[in-house]
Amino acid sequence: MKPDKNNSIGRFRIIFFGLCLLGIYIVSSALYTMLTKEEYWTTVGQMFVSKNIKIPAKRGNIYDCKGRLMAGSLPEYRLYMDYVVIDKDSIARCKAQAWRDSVFDATVDTIADGLARIFPDKNRSYEENAKWFKNRLLEGKRRRSHAWRIYPRNATYIQYKECKELPLFRETAYKGGFYVKEITQRKHPYGSLASRTLGSLRVDSNAAKNGLELSYDTILRGKDGVSHSVKMRNKRVQIVDVEAEDGHDLISTIDVDIQDMAEKALVAKLKEPMVNGILGMAIVMEVPTGEVKAIVNMHRGKDGNYYEMKNSAVSDLMEPGSTFKTASMMLALDDGHATLNTTVDCCGGIYPMHGRHMKDHNWHRGGYGVLTFSQILENSSNIGVSRIIDEAYRDNPQRYVDGLRRLGIGIPLDLPFVGKGEPRIPQPNSKIRYWSKSDLPWMSIGYVTQQPVISTLAFYNGIANGGKIVRPKFIKAEMKDGQIIREFPTEVLVEQMCKPSTLKDIQFCLNNVVSIGLGRKAGNGGKLFQVSGKTGTAQVASGTKGYHSGTTRYMVSFCGYFPSEAPKYSCIVCIVKDGLPASGGGQCGPVFSQISQFIMAQTVERDASELADSLSVFTPTNKVARSEADDNLAKVPDVRGMGAKDAVYVLKKRGIRVTIQGVGTVKSQSIAPGTAVTKGQKIKLVLD
Repeated sequence: MKPDKNNSIGRFRIIFFGLCLLGIYIVSSALYTMLTKEEYWTTVGQMFVSKNIKIPAKRGNIYDCKGRLMAGSLPEYRLYMDYVVIDKDSIARCKAQAWRDSVFDATVDTIADGLARIFPDKNRSYEENAKWFKNRLLEGKRRRSHAWRIYPRNATYIQYKECKELPLFRETAYKGGFYVKEITQRKHPYGSLASRTLGSLRVDSNAAKNGLELSYDTILRGKDGVSHSVKMRNKRVQIVDVEAEDGHDLISTIDVDIQDMAEKALVAKLKEPMVNGILGMAIVMEVPTGEVKAIVNMHRGKDGNYYEMKNSAVSDLMEPGSTFKTASMMLALDDGHATLNTTVDCCGGIYPMHGRHMKDHNWHRGGYGVLTFSQILENSSNIGVSRIIDEAYRDNPQRYVDGLRRLGIGIPLDLPFVGKGEPRIPQPNSKIRYWSKSDLPWMSIGYVTQQPVISTLAFYNGIANGGKIVRPKFIKAEMKDGQIIREFPTEVLVEQMCKPSTLKDIQFCLNNVVSIGLGRKAGNGGKLFQVSGKTGTAQVASGTKGYHSGTTRYMVSFCGYFPSEAPKYSCIVCIVKDGLPASGGGQCGPVFSQISQFIMAQTVERDASELADSLSVFTPTNKVARSEADDNLAKVPDVRGMGAKDAVYVLKKRGIRVTIQGVGTVKSQSIAPGTAVTKGQKIKLVLD
C-alpha cells in the first residue's frame, strides 16, 4: 500500500511549526532574561564568584639599635552583630531567624555578663557594665541592624577569642550573626619615645604620615596581594591570585635607653620654675658613624606638660647663637688671622661696631678687659669674636662665608624627613638680601644665620671626629625574616674641615670651656672623664617684630662631645624659654652632664675612677718636674698633673702671672702648652 503523501506533508508541517514555536520561545525567553532580569542574574552570579579582593601586606617593624621593637603592626578587631538573616530561600530564612532570635533571647544575660568580664570599665561596676552591654545588645535587636557595633572600642586578638566562646557568638556568622572586621593598628611599645622621629600612620587609611614611617614607606609597606572567592557547595572558597609581599623591617640607630634618659633629664629641667621652657631639644650622636642614638623634641602643651608634637630639632630654623662662635674662631685660626697667642681688648664690655653697640653678657659689671684667644671662647665674649672676624674679613665678607662652607657650615644634610630644614647662610654678594656692614660681626656670634639644631651638632661632631663631618644617620639596616639584607653605610660630607693644627687648637679651647669656662656644669669636674664643648645663648626674634617685642625669648644651648681625649659621642641640648635667667651653660649644661654620665656608665664596665682623663699623670717629684719644665723657657709649659707649688714655680720663672682655682693637682690650664710666652701674660690653673 502506498503511503499517503498528503498525510506525510501535513505531519512535517506540524513538526516544523512546532519547532519554530519552540525556537521563538527560547529566543524570547533569552531576550527577556537578558533585558529584564539582567540585574537579578548579575546578583546571582556575584553570589558564586566575587570580584578581586585585596590581601593587605603586613607592614614591617621598626626596631632600636639593640633589636627592641619601637613600632609594629598588630591586628585589632571591631565586633559586630547582624540581627537579620539573609537567605533567598524564604523557608530556610524564617527557620534560621526564629532560631537566632530564640537563642539570643535566652542567652542575652549570659552574653552581657561575658562581655562585661572581657571588657571591664573602670568608670562602671561589673553589674553596671553588664547592664550596659545588655541594653546595647537589645537596642541593636530593636533596630533590626545588620551591622550593630557591640563594643565602641577595638578588641585585641585574645579578647576576640574570648568572645567566640560566648553563647550564640560561638556559632558561624551566618547562623549566629556575630562577626568581626579585622584592622591593623600601628603600636609603639615605648609610648611617645622618639615618636616624631619614628613617625605615624593615618588613622583612616593606614598610609604613612610623617617621620621614618614616611621616609622609608616603600620598604616598610610591602606589596598587597589579590584574591577572589568562589561559592562551592554552599561554602565560599578564597583563591589567591597574587600573594602579598610583607614589608621589610628596619633597624634604627636609636637606643631606647639613651632616648629615655635624655627625655627624662630634659623634661625635668624644662619643668624647673626658673626655666619653664617652651621647647626642649636634645640629640645624641655617635662620633665616627653619625648614628643618632637619641633625638628628643618636647613641646609644652596647654596643660603645662610636655609632648612630642614636632620634630623641631630637624625642621625648625633658628639662629644658633654662641655655639656658632666656634666656627668663626676656627676659621680665623685656619686662615691665619689669629693664633692661640692672639689677645683682644674687650674694653668695658661695650664696643661700637658699625653704628651699633656690641655687648658682652657682663657689660654691666665692667666687661672682661683683655682676653686671650682661648679665654674669648671660655667666656663666650661677643666683642672678642666679632672684633677678630670684623678686622679679618670686613673688606671681603664673602671670603668669610666661603670659609664657613669649607668648614662644613651651611652644607645641606639631606636628612630622610619630609619638612626638614636646611641652613640659610646669607651671601654678601646676593641680590636678594641687602648686606650691611654690621651683618659680619653679628653673624660671627651666631645671629643672621639660621640652621636646624642637628646641623650645629653635625659641625661639632666633625671636630670630635678628627675634622671629618658625617651625615647624621637614623637607619642602620634593612631586615627580612630576621636576616639583614642591606646595611646603610656612613656617608662623609666633609673629608677634612681644616688644618690639623687648627683642629688641635680648637679642641684645646673647647676643653677649656668646660674645665674652666662657662660650660663647667656640662662636665663632671673631670673626676670621671673629660668633656669639651661650647655654650650658647641667643635672643629669638618674634617674626617681623624683631627681638624686642614684649617678653624677650631666648634659645639657650650646649653642644659638645665626650670623652675629650677619644670622643665617642657628641650631644646638643637646647631650650627655648621666655625671659631671664637664660644661660646655656647653667641650664643646658647640667642636662648634657647627666646624659654623658649615663652613656659612659652604660658603655664602660670599669670602675668610675678608671674613667679619669688619660692625659693626667701622677704628681711628679719637685726635682723631676722642675728639670723637665726648665727645658724651654720661651714656651708655656704643660703643668697639668703637677702640684700647685711646682706649677707656680715653672710658670713664674717664665714671667707668667698665675691665678689658681681649687686645690690638689693641676687639672687644666687656660693657655695651651707650647704657646710662645709673652710679657705680662696671665694664666689660670684649675686644680682638683
